[in-house]
Amino acid sequence: MTRKIQIVEVGPRDGLQNEKTLLEVDQKLDFIHRLEAAGAQRMETVSFVNPKRVPQMAGAEEISAALPHAAGRSRIGLVLNARGWDRCVAAGCDEANVVICATDGFGIRNQGATAAEQTAAMQAIVARQHAEGGPPITVTVSVAFGCPFEGEVSEEQVMRIVRAAAQAGVAEIALADTIGVADPWLVRARVEAAKTAAPGVPLRMHFHDTRNTGLANAFASVEAGVDILDASCGGLGGCPFAPDATGNIGTEDLVYMLERAGFETGYDLPALIGTAKWMAGLLGKPPAAAVSRAGLFPLPA
Repeated sequence: MTRKIQIVEVGPRDGLQNEKTLLEVDQKLDFIHRLEAAGAQRMETVSFVNPKRVPQMAGAEEISAALPHAAGRSRIGLVLNARGWDRCVAAGCDEANVVICATDGFGIRNQGATAAEQTAAMQAIVARQHAEGGPPITVTVSVAFGCPFEGEVSEEQVMRIVRAAAQAGVAEIALADTIGVADPWLVRARVEAAKTAAPGVPLRMHFHDTRNTGLANAFASVEAGVDILDASCGGLGGCPFAPDATGNIGTEDLVYMLERAGFETGYDLPALIGTAKWMAGLLGKPPAAAVSRAGLFPLPA
C-alpha cells in the first residue's frame, strides 16, 4: 500500500515574510489560489503579527476574509500571543499555529519573550480554546536544532516544550530547523525523543535548506515515521538571523523526491513549478528550489 505524506505549504507565510518585495493582498490571494489548484490542502496563509514589525504579513484579516471555509481545505494562521489568538479566531482561520522558541536568545529577539513565557502563553491560549471554542491549535518549536545566538540546542530544551504542548492538549507538534543547521541523524533522534515525550500526538517537521541538508532531513523524518512535512513553493523563505539563508525546502523538490519513491502527496508537480516561476517573476529572482530550475523527469511525452 502506498504511504501518504502530507505536505503543509508554508510559502504564503514563512516563504514571504523575509522577502524584500512587499506583495499586495490580491497577489498573495492569487498565490494561495494557485497553490490550492496545485494540490495544497493545508496551508499557512497568514501571520497575526504586528504589520509594523513584519510588513510582509500585512493584510491578514483581508486575506482570511477572502478565503471562506471549504471542504478539504485548512488555512492556518500563525499566532505568537493572546492578541494573535484573538485575531486568528475573529478572522475565522481553520487552524492556529502557535510558535514557541526553544531558546531565550532567539525568543527575546524574535518574539520579545523567553521560552518559558512563550510556553505559558501557549498554555493559556489552549485553555481558552478548550473553554471558549476556536480552531484547532498546533505548536511549532522553532530553533529546535540550533540557535544563531546560543548555538547548539539540547534535546531537553526542546522536549520540555514538547511535553508542555502535549499536556496542554494541542492537536499537533512541529519541530522546526529555523536556521537550517540540522543533520539527518540528529533529526531521527529528535523525532524519537518527541514520540516518547508526546505519545499519540501527530508530529510535523519543518526544515530550512540553508546548508543543503533540508531534503536529507525530510528523508530522515519519513524514515523515522513522520507523515507530515512543511515546505515552501519555490524554496521561498529565510530567516533574518541566518546569514545567506536560502529558505524552506522547496515543495516541488519534496514532492519530486517522495513521488519518485512511490509515496503519495496529492500535488501536481507541473502546476507547482508553474506557480514557483510565476512568483519568481513577482519577486524578481529565480526560484531557489532545484526542480523548478532543472525541470521534470522523465520529460513529458
